[in-house]
Amino acid sequence: MVKASITCLFFTLMSCAVNPVSGKKQLALMSEQQEIALGAESDPQIIAEFGLYDNPEIQQFIDKHGQEMAAISHRPNLKYQFRILDSPVVNAFAVPGGYVYFTRGIMAYFNDEAQFAGVLGHEIGHIAARHSVDQYTKSILGQVVLIGGMVVSKDFRAFAEEADMAMQLLFLKYSRDHESQSDQLGVEYSTKVGYDANEMADFFKTLKQLSVQPDGSEIPTFLSTHPDPLDRYAKVGEAATEWQAKVATPPYKINRDAYLRMVDGIVYGEDPRQGYVENSVFYHPELKFLYPVPANWELVNSPSQVQMAPADGKALMLLTVAQGNTLQAAAAKDTADLHLKVTGSRQVTINGFQALEVMSKQVSQDPSTGQQSEITVQSVYIQYGKMIYVFHGVAAPVDFQSYKAFFDKTMYGFKELKDQAKINVTPERIKVVAVKKTGTLGQAFNDYGIMTSRQRELGIVNGKDVTDPVGQGDLIKIFTK
Repeated sequence: MVKASITCLFFTLMSCAVNPVSGKKQLALMSEQQEIALGAESDPQIIAEFGLYDNPEIQQFIDKHGQEMAAISHRPNLKYQFRILDSPVVNAFAVPGGYVYFTRGIMAYFNDEAQFAGVLGHEIGHIAARHSVDQYTKSILGQVVLIGGMVVSKDFRAFAEEADMAMQLLFLKYSRDHESQSDQLGVEYSTKVGYDANEMADFFKTLKQLSVQPDGSEIPTFLSTHPDPLDRYAKVGEAATEWQAKVATPPYKINRDAYLRMVDGIVYGEDPRQGYVENSVFYHPELKFLYPVPANWELVNSPSQVQMAPADGKALMLLTVAQGNTLQAAAAKDTADLHLKVTGSRQVTINGFQALEVMSKQVSQDPSTGQQSEITVQSVYIQYGKMIYVFHGVAAPVDFQSYKAFFDKTMYGFKELKDQAKINVTPERIKVVAVKKTGTLGQAFNDYGIMTSRQRELGIVNGKDVTDPVGQGDLIKIFTK
C-alpha cells in the first residue's frame, strides 16, 4: 500500500540533492526513483477513488499541451501523465513522479486556453521543484483521516484508506513559498509555449469570487488548497510582463473561443447518475438501489465507496462492493484483510434480499508509541443481483451504542430503486452560446431564460460579473440539462 511505502522511506538515509529549479542543494527524503515509484503506486488509487472523466477531446487537449510544457520544464526526463478526474471540485494537483490531475470542475471554470496553460505550468512547477514530495509525505502521515473535508478518527483509517489518500491530495496545501515559486514557473512555462500568462492572473480573480459565498462570507481557508488568490494576482501579472520581455515572441495565445467550444457539454457540479442525496435518502440511478442517510451527516460519494460521517467525527459508515462469490466468502475476506476479530454473526433478510450481519472488533497498535486502540465494527453484507454490497459502521467501543441506531436504519433500509423519476435523472451541463445582443452579461443570461438566483454563480463560471459588458456574438457559458 502507498502508506506503507512512504513509511519505509523514512528508514532510508537522508541525502543532499540539487534542486532542479533553484540549482541549490537541499535535504532530500527520497530519491527520484522512489518519487517515480510513489506516483505510479498512487495513480491507480486516485483513479479508483474519483474516476476518470470520459471526454476524449479534452483528454487529448490536456495530453498534447501537457507533454509540450513538460518538455521545456526543469525536469523533462520524467514520464508525465495527465488525467481528468470526474469530480466537481474546482481543483488541480500534482503527485510526485510526474502525475498531474485536473478535475472536470476546474475545466468548466477556465475560459480560455491560456488560463488552463498557466495552471498546467503551475502544477508541473510543483513537480519540477519537488514540492509535492515533501507535502505528500506530510499529508499521508497525518494523524487524522480527511474525507472530502470531513475529519474522522485516525483509528478508522483502514476503512477509508483510498479516500484518505486521494482526498488528502485533492485538498493538499503547499507553503506560500512553494505556491509563489510554482506561480512563477507557471508563468515561465506557459509563456515559453506561447500563451499569454496574464490570463493566469485573471483566473485568480475567478478563484477569489468562487471562494466568497453569496452572503459575503468566505469559504474557510482549510477548504482551499492555495493562499488568497488576490495576494498572487499582482505578482503573476508582473511576472507575465517580465517573461514576455525575455521570450519576446508575440503575439501570445489566448484562444478563448476554441477552449469554450471544447468544453461545451461538460458536466457541471455533481453527477446524479452516480448517486445523489434527496430528502435524506441516497439514490443510485445506475445501480438501482436506495437507502436512508442519517440527518446532518456529511456524505462523500465516489466510484469506489460512499462514506458518511457525523460532524463530531466519532463514527464512520461506508458502503462499497464486497469481494466474494457468497456472503460468507465476502465476510471472510474482509475479516482477513481488515484484521478483524469476529464477535458474532447472523443471517438476515433485508427488504427481500439475503444478507449477513457480522459484528467484530479491530485492535491496532501505534508503531511510534506502542499504544493500542480498539474499534467496534458492524458489517452488513447484502446480495443484490449479482453483486454483494457491504455496509461497514465503525466507532470506538465507548461510542458504538450511540451510533448503532443510525447504522441499523441505514443498513436495514437498503432496497431496490424502482421510481423512474429518481432513475431518469440527468446532470447539469455547460452549454456554450452566442450573446444575442450587446449589453451586460446579466442581460445576456435573461435572454436565455437563466433564473436570477443562478446568475451570480454562472457569472463566476464565465469569469465575469453580471454587470460586465458583452457584445453580440460573444461566446458565453450557460447551464443546461
